[in-house]
Amino acid sequence: MECAGKGRGTRCVGPPTRRCGRCGAVSYCSVSHQISHWIDHKEECQRLEQQMKRADDLNDFPFTFTPEATLLQESRCSFLSKRGIHRLGMWVCECRCGASLGSFDSSRSGDECWNLSSDLCPCRGPPSPVSKHLRSWLDYYEWRCIPLHSPVALVLHWPLTIYHATQVASVRSLAVENCEELCIHYLGPEKEILQLDAFWELQAFFPNTKVHIQFIGPAIPEHRDGQKIDLSSYAHCLDKDCICRSLNDNLNKMAVTDKSSNVTLQLHRGYYHDRYRDFTEDSFPDLVIAPNAGIAAYPSWLPTIELINEMGVPAVFSDYCEEACHLAECCITRVTGRPLAIPIQINPFRQPLVVEDSALLLPCYSNCFLFGI
Repeated sequence: MECAGKGRGTRCVGPPTRRCGRCGAVSYCSVSHQISHWIDHKEECQRLEQQMKRADDLNDFPFTFTPEATLLQESRCSFLSKRGIHRLGMWVCECRCGASLGSFDSSRSGDECWNLSSDLCPCRGPPSPVSKHLRSWLDYYEWRCIPLHSPVALVLHWPLTIYHATQVASVRSLAVENCEELCIHYLGPEKEILQLDAFWELQAFFPNTKVHIQFIGPAIPEHRDGQKIDLSSYAHCLDKDCICRSLNDNLNKMAVTDKSSNVTLQLHRGYYHDRYRDFTEDSFPDLVIAPNAGIAAYPSWLPTIELINEMGVPAVFSDYCEEACHLAECCITRVTGRPLAIPIQINPFRQPLVVEDSALLLPCYSNCFLFGI
């Protein structure tokens, strides 16, 4: 956390321990920096105050680990270490000392497994097709028969955010019974590139659908540009005698004759407005999704928003906190000339581990809020 008045003429005199008495969302190193920053902060103070009042709702998760995950009682490294998954498999990028995108040369390293016992992860097929719109992590864990002390939500927030986005955006293709294909353009992936096996969980939600996901973003390594990946099996657990291993063998055999059972991915390096012509003709999207977009922070989003608006495709964005979504809304409405089609709302499938060292004292979670056009 930095002093909100940093860089305003004088150096900070110490840590930012003085919080704004009204909103409580920003802090300062001194009275002088608080006074000098007021000319900017007064425009946002009341809005941040209202956002801080939603902290209890944002910190509300059903997990047994919720207190330690939401109150910053320990670091992410410590949280993962206690569960025996620190720097292993799909967990390598969930802390600061984990792997970088450039350290993985292949589409699937062979290490993208759960590193958990079979009772703690979705390594087997779902017990039954999803019969209702899942509205919370509790709904999902109960459906998948996973105990509430399992940390898999830390990774599964990616595919479950996609699932929830298809519901809030009322994706047209899914309204057709027994929809055969679903095409998603996924913008700005980063950590997800090291957790691709988790996206197989989409097959549990859309069992009769061939799901195509085009990942597009500047963080994709150059040597992986254009790479195609067929997720034809589950990420496996630690138990060598688990049914997931035989299921994987059967699924791999089925993939040879029944391609509709797969989730297929393709990676594209660059910005969406620069690259979309390379694949849109053969893969026009039913949905565009941009997790943790940071629209107000990057000018490169403006031509992308213009493009999505011209395409007339439903698009869902997420961000770490409500203020980031508010700033994004201002940018989007200036470009489109109309209000958001999907208003800013809490994502029930946000990651349940709070973001460390956020710019504001607002509760921040990966995929925390959703909004869309």
